[in-house]
This record gives sequence, structure tokens and C-alpha cells, in this order.
Amino acid sequence: MTQPALTIASLLSDPRLVKAAGNWLKGERYRLEDLGSCPDPVVELLRRRDAFDVVLLQQGVTQPEAIEALRNQGVLLPAVVVGEVSGRVDYHEAEVHLPQDQLEQIVYSLDAAVSRFLRLGLSVGREGSDTGTSGTPVPWRLPNRLQGRLGYLGVFYKRDPSLFLRNLPEGDRDELLRSLERGYRDLLISYFKDPAAANQAIESFVHSAFFCDLPVNKVVEIHVDLMETFWKQLRLEGHKNDFLQDYRLALLDVLAHLCEMYRRSIPPDTPLELPPPEGVAS
Repeated sequence: MTQPALTIASLLSDPRLVKAAGNWLKGERYRLEDLGSCPDPVVELLRRRDAFDVVLLQQGVTQPEAIEALRNQGVLLPAVVVGEVSGRVDYHEAEVHLPQDQLEQIVYSLDAAVSRFLRLGLSVGREGSDTGTSGTPVPWRLPNRLQGRLGYLGVFYKRDPSLFLRNLPEGDRDELLRSLERGYRDLLISYFKDPAAANQAIESFVHSAFFCDLPVNKVVEIHVDLMETFWKQLRLEGHKNDFLQDYRLALLDVLAHLCEMYRRSIPPDTPLELPPPEGVAS
């Protein structure tokens, strides 16, 4: 069954980002609406809140006061923040960060944003009450509207096979792999010097890896290739390079996060099929 289209409110203002996002968000699965060209994009988003499923934000463009206005009115949408992976939270804790040079991963970031938002919303729904401080009706707030239309299982448990790396056209597949390599390089660079930024970079990489069904051996290959590149560069510059072995921790961290994503992708009520007793035909 075809998944419902995601209607995306784009608050991007950079024409290059707008064009790149439009190029990657083609087909019937996405409906991208440009609010960034409106006189006041946030006011337009507030006015048409029921029309959108996800919001695209450009880091440093939307004023903090405008973001705060969205939060104060209880308008929380799954969000992809395009910009530097710095460890900072721009909108809410379920947002997904995507560097500008990795927009090839935007379709996977959108699915990740929806799944993270719904997981967070389900948790809040169990612990929270029927009313919120914002006064926004509960049937709209948090995951209720999204879950009712898209369905939690349909987004998180059932990935779109057409977006799997192995099923992409060769050109798109090569571009995505190069984008993933840049993302992995970012997380390595920040891994020991900026834990908050590294955590965001790991999340960004792992989400894309999960939704594009990146093989684990390919993750290892990316790591090994980058380590070899770093080793050669340090050697040419006359620096010590024995510390590079410490970056095995980064690889283990990424694989642990990826395994957790796969663990969560198994519905808790899925029955486990036991093998028939010996001597009994199946």
C-alpha cells in the first residue's frame, strides 16, 4: 500500500537550498510548499497549521522569538533543521539536523523526523494530562493528528523499499553514498572534541543509514576508508597517527545506535514463530 504523501512546510530562505530540496523531494510521496518566500513564514505556518505534516527550518534564519511563538501556541511539528550540526536544539528535542552539504539525505531525514516526533509524542501522551499549558486542543497537539493520518507503524516500522540504497538509480546511489561519507566524516571530527555535536551527527547518519537500509559492512567500509585517508594526511604532515585507533569507539557507537534503530523497528506485539517440534512436519 502506498504511504500517504507528506505535506512539508518549507521555511528555507536560501534559493540554493530551496532548489536542492525541491530536486530531492519529487514524486507523489512529498508535497513541498514554499513558505519561506512569504512576508512572515511563521505567521503563515500558524494560520495553516492543519495543512502540514513536517516543517523544514533553516538554521539561523527563523528568529528565536518566532520559534518560541510556535511552541507557546502548541504548534509542534516534526522538523528537519538544515544547517550546522552543533548540538543545539532549535525547535524541539525530536528535531533532526541535516547539514547543507548533505541534502541528498533529506527524504530520510523527513522520515526520521516523523518517527522521532511520534515516539516522543507517544511517551508524552502516556505521562501527560488531557490539557496543555498552551491551550491548543489535544486532538491537534503532539502526535495525535499525524498518527491518525499517517499511522505510527506505517512510518517507522515500514520503511519505503523504493528509497533503499540498493534500489536507487546508480547516479542517486552514488550521490547518497558520498553524502553519507561526508556525514560520517563530520561525526568523526567532532567525536572527541564536541560530544553534543557528535551525538547529533551520529543521529543524522544513523537515521539515514536505517531508512536507506545501508548494509552494516558498508558502514564499516566507510569508517575504514576515512581512517586510511586521515592516516595518510597525518603522515604527510609529519604528525603522529597512532591515536586514530581510538576512533574505533566512534564506529562501535554508530553500530550500537543503528542496532537500536532496528530493534525499535520490530513491533512489540509481533509474535515470534517457534520452530515445529522435531519429527513434526511444518
